[in-house]
Amino acid sequence: MKLTRRVPALLCRYNVRVRLAIRDFHNDDFELLWQIDQQCFPPQVSYSREELWVYLKVPGSFTLIAEPSSAAEGDRSAAAPEILGFVVANLNRARAGHIITIDVLPGARRSGVGSALLRAAEERLNRKGCKWIRLETAVDNASALAFYKRHSFAVVRTIPQYYPNGIDAFVLKKDLPSAVADG
Repeated sequence: MKLTRRVPALLCRYNVRVRLAIRDFHNDDFELLWQIDQQCFPPQVSYSREELWVYLKVPGSFTLIAEPSSAAEGDRSAAAPEILGFVVANLNRARAGHIITIDVLPGARRSGVGSALLRAAEERLNRKGCKWIRLETAVDNASALAFYKRHSFAVVRTIPQYYPNGIDAFVLKKDLPSAVADG
């Protein structure tokens, strides 16, 4: 019988930067990632299990997971969650990157987890020859917009009623250094 890991209902709050380990997704992480997504987004916006699985497995996709570095080293204490957040990204045939989602547990936000995940995804995309990255975020998600602006993303257009709840999305884009250097 296989036991599934559960997201703690009350997560310890990280108000300082946490030493992180970034690793690749393993199939046995799936249920926990889905549970994290349910905590990060409202029911109309969060992914169904099937949607998340497809995004994780679509050709060109990769998923990176952030966990406390002590968890990666084998210290799996009950006080600290194993997974603090994750990013799903994709690279298409035209060498354009897409950040599908960045999910960080509420108690681990503002501690550098999202930034570490975004940097790791950008580095991987850059190594694969990515020219630029795009993503979508809700027009009313001020914290996400501020986060992406800090990471040099710019709004390029709006998609009306992008989300199932009728909210519009901004499409943000960032050129990667290799694309700028190549002309």
